[in-house]
Amino acid sequence: MTRKDDDGFFVGYINAAPGSLSWFLPVIAIGLVALFAAVGFFTATGQKSAGSGAFLWGAGQQNLIGILEAEPYPILHASPNERFPNGRTLMLNGQGKRGVANEAAKLDGQLVEVSGILLKRGELDALQVGKMEAVTAPKEGAQNAPAVKDLGRWRIAGEICDGKCVAGAMRPGTGLAHKACANFCLLGGVPPVFVATDTVAGQDFMLLGNEEGGPLADDQYFDFVAQPVEVEGQLEQRGDLLIFKIDPTTTKPL
Repeated sequence: MTRKDDDGFFVGYINAAPGSLSWFLPVIAIGLVALFAAVGFFTATGQKSAGSGAFLWGAGQQNLIGILEAEPYPILHASPNERFPNGRTLMLNGQGKRGVANEAAKLDGQLVEVSGILLKRGELDALQVGKMEAVTAPKEGAQNAPAVKDLGRWRIAGEICDGKCVAGAMRPGTGLAHKACANFCLLGGVPPVFVATDTVAGQDFMLLGNEEGGPLADDQYFDFVAQPVEVEGQLEQRGDLLIFKIDPTTTKPL
């Protein structure tokens, strides 16, 4: 029996597609590429921007005077200066993937001078510390730590990140590589930061702590790092920075 016409039957090991399919395959291929590109574009544009973040190398080394608070993680209430005319509250990080909790514990509540390089993402400011020491004689413009403002109990959706990369040391990431990198920083003592999906009290970023106002235990939050979660806790404001004192038992993946 012989076939008199081409009915479009396709055999995979034949190099050329029959005439009736020659237009179909390129159209489908191009359509799928366009579809995936569109999905990627609209997914990206639909996400809330974390804001541009980076080391501010152009600003040079900063020498800031202010009151140091060691818990839940080290922060500096910098006195007004040329860079921050109204003063500023900054998180403190160490060199590389580590924090400065041990150094800060010896200077808690004291007037200090801290030198280092600034990092900034949105309204979140941080300092990679090079040197930190007590100021023996008060300097002009030095001020006391701002009063703590209680903002009540909140349940907030967002993501737990390490406070150095999210402040600008790295671009925002996703997936297992992001989680591993963030946990590596957190294991080194970098402060954990909660990035809220919606603005809370005018801010997107908040420093995390436990319910007593101290640092979180590793096993209380590591499993939830770098993934969408919802968690409940007490929110307070210290200077320019929000502190979210969470109850880790309320953490739920979204």
